[in-house]
Amino acid sequence: MRRAAALALALAAGAGAAQEPAVPALAYVPPAPGSYRLERILRAPDGNVLDSDGRLHRLSELTTGKITLFSFIYTYCSDPKGCPLAYATLHSLKQTVERTPALQGKIRFVSMSFDPEYDTPVAMRSYGGQEARAGGPLEWRFLTTRNGRELAPLLDGFGQDVSVAAAQPAGRRIPVLSHMLKVYLIDPGGTVREIYSTSWLHPAVLLNDIQTLLQERAQAPLQARRR
Repeated sequence: MRRAAALALALAAGAGAAQEPAVPALAYVPPAPGSYRLERILRAPDGNVLDSDGRLHRLSELTTGKITLFSFIYTYCSDPKGCPLAYATLHSLKQTVERTPALQGKIRFVSMSFDPEYDTPVAMRSYGGQEARAGGPLEWRFLTTRNGRELAPLLDGFGQDVSVAAAQPAGRRIPVLSHMLKVYLIDPGGTVREIYSTSWLHPAVLLNDIQTLLQERAQAPLQARRR
C-alpha cells in the first residue's frame, strides 16, 4: 500500500525521465519513518559463506543482530542499473550513517557474489576496497561461497533469479549474468521486511525504512508490558 501510493505520486510528478544511474533522484517524498508498517516477508535463508578474508561463516551470523541490507552482486557487472547502482546507493547511505551517531553500530551491509568460481574472497576484497576493511561505524561484508552448490539454496531462499546468457571465456569474465537487482532489508531477528528493486532503491527510502525498524524495536518492550 505504501509503495503503491508512492508510485502514484511519482507518476503524477512526471517520473520516468532519465536519471543519473548512480544516485537517482526521487520524484516523491517518502513517508515519514514510523508512519507505516513493514510486513514480515520471509525468513532469510542460511548456509555456508566465505568472507573477504576467506573465513567460513554461517550466513545467519551476518543477517541477525543488526538491521542488514543484503544484496547479490558480481564484481564484473557493468549494467549501470544493476550492481553498480546497488553499490553507489549503499555507499551514499553509509556516508549518512557515519554522520549520524544514533545509527552507528546498528546497521550492516552484506554484498554477496553470484559467481563463486570467479569472485573468490580475494576478488571480493579487491571489489570492496576500503569498504571491505574492518572497523568504522558501519560493517560492510563482501561474501562469496565455496561453490555453486552452496550458493544455490541461498538464491532460492531469497527468491533471487540469475541466469547465464553466454558461455564464459576460460580464466576471465564478461558481464553476461542476467538478474533483477534486489536489495533485501532484514531485521535483527533475520526476517526480510522489504525488497527493493531499481525503482525504489534510493538512500532516502532505505534510511526511512531503517528508522522505521529501529522505532519498531524500541517500542516492542513497551507494547509487551501493555499486554
